[in-house]
Amino acid sequence: MKNPPTLKLVAGLDEAGRGSWAGPVVAAAVILPEKIHLPGLNDSKLVTEKKREELFAKIIKSCPHGIGTASHEEVDQWGLLHATFLAFKRALEQLNQRPEELWIDGRDKFQFGIPHVSVIKGDRTYRCIAAASILAKVTRDHLMIEWAGHYPDYGFEEHKGYGTEQHQAALRRLGPSAIHRKTYAPLLHLKWAQEAFL
Repeated sequence: MKNPPTLKLVAGLDEAGRGSWAGPVVAAAVILPEKIHLPGLNDSKLVTEKKREELFAKIIKSCPHGIGTASHEEVDQWGLLHATFLAFKRALEQLNQRPEELWIDGRDKFQFGIPHVSVIKGDRTYRCIAAASILAKVTRDHLMIEWAGHYPDYGFEEHKGYGTEQHQAALRRLGPSAIHRKTYAPLLHLKWAQEAFL
């Protein structure tokens, strides 16, 4: 992992939940202090749950950061890309420092009013993006575990809304919950599959 090759004040941005069939998109923005030590920092998908929680606590305590969400209703209303932009924008609004440049995981381009660089697999390359991926992933996992208490039959605490066999079986059995993304392509496909199944 390395720092972006710039002398500007950089915030790393990443999101979690774009591929999920339910719940919010969660984004995080992180400015890493120059000498902070975060052993084991990596893309959140490559880090154990225990290590993610440890890194989450340290980043929250030691780094300027912001976390933003876009609800499942906003995904349905505005589409996934714009909902992701809203989550990023809200995360940036929570920062107590204004970055001079943004480094974002992925290939999408957004209009933030701040210069930004989009990097494919940036969460595996740049420390600030990896730190943002940790905050976004852990925050979203916690939210989905909370939702599991409201909708206990879907298994949200295990699959976090992603399209596992367990989740698909629950949808065929129960139909969508109130937090499912009703216009999301996989769910629309399952709707027809459910009707055919019945």
